Amino acid sequence: MQIRETRHDTYSTLAPVGDLDANSSMQMDDAIQQQIDSETYNLHIDCAELEYISSAGLGVFISFMEELENAGGKFVFSNMADNILQVFKLLGLESLVTVVNDRAEVEKEYLHE
Repeated sequence: MQIRETRHDTYSTLAPVGDLDANSSMQMDDAIQQQIDSETYNLHIDCAELEYISSAGLGVFISFMEELENAGGKFVFSNMADNILQVFKLLGLESLVTVVNDRAEVEKEYLHE
């Protein structure tokens, strides 16, 4: 899996490419930790090229949710394929994170902080 990173004024985008599973979850964990270490607490996860996510992949996001929230930040997910969104819904995560359709909605979420 590859993770593309883009910094914006009020948040950073992490865009995983491929499968986020047990084998690649540490990569995502490291990418998120680097953002937190650089005091970036608003993280946009662009799922446009995410093909599959396992419970281990979801666990990475869950493990950082409280830390981001305590620092005044949050995850915003966008461009989810139906199969990815179904996994979030199945596990009840859709109610715990913000899921939007596109970049314009991401901007709104972070500009209203």
